[in-house]
Amino acid sequence: MIDQTINRVLVTGGAGYVGSVLTPKLLDAGYEVVVFDIQYFGDENLPLGHAKLTSIKGDLRDTAAFAKAVTGCDAVIHLACISNDPSFILDPNLSKSINYDCFEPMVVASKQAGVKRFIYASTSSVYGVSDAPDVTEEHPLIPLTDYNKYKGMCEPLLWKHISDAFVGVTIRPATVCGYGPRMRLDLSVNILTNHAVNNGKITVFGGSQLRPNIHVEDVSDLYVNLLSYDADKIQGETFNAGYQNMSISAIAEVVKKVVEEEMPDRAPIDIVTTPTDDIRSYHVNSDKIRRVVGFEPKRTVEDAVRGLVKAMREGKLPDSMTADKYFNVKTMQKLTAA
Repeated sequence: MIDQTINRVLVTGGAGYVGSVLTPKLLDAGYEVVVFDIQYFGDENLPLGHAKLTSIKGDLRDTAAFAKAVTGCDAVIHLACISNDPSFILDPNLSKSINYDCFEPMVVASKQAGVKRFIYASTSSVYGVSDAPDVTEEHPLIPLTDYNKYKGMCEPLLWKHISDAFVGVTIRPATVCGYGPRMRLDLSVNILTNHAVNNGKITVFGGSQLRPNIHVEDVSDLYVNLLSYDADKIQGETFNAGYQNMSISAIAEVVKKVVEEEMPDRAPIDIVTTPTDDIRSYHVNSDKIRRVVGFEPKRTVEDAVRGLVKAMREGKLPDSMTADKYFNVKTMQKLTAA
């Protein structure tokens, strides 16, 4: 029997939006955690004083540095990437080098270091536009952008290297929402909430497009759980991870309701609908992950909005309409200009 005991976990991108929620959860679960992150957004949102946390500023394209960092680790949770289409487009060569070119060398280095489990965070946007009533994991990948394309192209590279001693699993998360210490305000639910609170108005582009959503706390719980799920159930598997499929218009209505309840002084919140060229629409089916490992998200889009409103009320998101740090493309623009 192969030893699948996991004590020490390396999280690439562990200082990012999902990472800033996941890292404390891993520590609370008793794992030693190594965060390997290029730190475009710093690492001050991590519990840096924790005895079991090591934060390393590192570039995934430096395979030697990664190989050194992963030494002694039992599992890798690979979150790091140039995330979202506008950020990718700013410097396509940089983005491809981070999101794709270094992926297989990183997998090989992990396996050589004795890592037992490699969890890859792909994206449900690999499906592009689909009018299928339910998009399952068997649906063809029809990426509309290079960001989607390269996320999908990494998946088979992981399968090349799995073995009895090296378990690989791919997760295709829905659009993440809700409050995290390293906040992103460039994702649909988060954008609409920010505008409702600070502008008293929500602008919906199109509105009929369906978007799958998952709370940042839920997807982080999933990554923690994947460290202890039976290896036979996840080896070589791809899982969608979403909760509520909602149209942009329906999300706007939830945001309006919650903000008017939580901040009556902001009411009424207006919803303005305008045309859009962004036709991405898909209804992601996440039955497989529930069936195979029993994972079920617990938090709704409404919960995400309430959490964001609470964070804003408590002053946790100052200058939320203007500060570059909340918007990936603004931060990447500054970095690529530097």
